[in-house]
Amino acid sequence: MKSEHLSLPGLILITPVLHTDYRGSFFEVLRAKYLKALGIENELVQVNQSYSVKDVIRGLHFQKNPFEQGKLVRVVMGTVMDVAVDIRPASPTFLKWEAVTLSFEHPSLLWIPRGFAHGFRVLSDSAIVEYHCDEYYQREYDAGILYCDEAIGIEWGLANPIVSDKDRNLPHASELFPGV
Repeated sequence: MKSEHLSLPGLILITPVLHTDYRGSFFEVLRAKYLKALGIENELVQVNQSYSVKDVIRGLHFQKNPFEQGKLVRVVMGTVMDVAVDIRPASPTFLKWEAVTLSFEHPSLLWIPRGFAHGFRVLSDSAIVEYHCDEYYQREYDAGILYCDEAIGIEWGLANPIVSDKDRNLPHASELFPGV
């Protein structure tokens, strides 16, 4: 496996070794020893999967303290623009975002540590996204930020996305973080 630390502290793009032959391909999705060597010592306790169609935007989601989640994200089918937003108020990169393309054809995984909001846009006809989380989902701690919040300024590249009512009604960062 190869790894690349991205511009926002804590984000790591992991590219597994892809073994291909006439039958197809194989790669290791998860090797705890490798993650530990990268400084990811969190036990992954829950796996979630979503299916979405082209031009869907999901997010920006996170869980509030004390049930924040770190996520190891991968695409099982299709291609997405995966986005992480630093929501740690004391961080020098507070409310900065970073996007990577994750796809089935070019497998890689994105580690998003606690203290980040997460979302994605589906670029292919459809996509299945899998999230390995280091904390259990807690409905009462579920939170999010409006995907098109101008204070964050994510360049989704899409004028009319398909967005759930829940995500369309998420608060602006200024409502969650006074002084923004």
